[in-house]
Amino acid sequence: MARDDLIQVTGNVDKILGGGRYQISLDAGQTVTAQLSGRMRRFRIRVIPGDRVQVGLSPYDPTHGFITFRLREGEQPPGT
Repeated sequence: MARDDLIQVTGNVDKILGGGRYQISLDAGQTVTAQLSGRMRRFRIRVIPGDRVQVGLSPYDPTHGFITFRLREGEQPPGT
């Protein structure tokens, strides 16, 4: 699936699950499971609980997604 096909939402990392997965609470009130995107793994961007992240959700299964961007404190997501 192309990156443009994903639904972009923001949320906070609640906890780190095993196998490189993270539990994220979205701004809309949902809780999803997400993993780091390939580019974030490639550049070794670390994500810890409490970080604000941008998540790309699949339109077919909105309970799983990819963490595509880690926001700095007070920063807006790209494209807004």
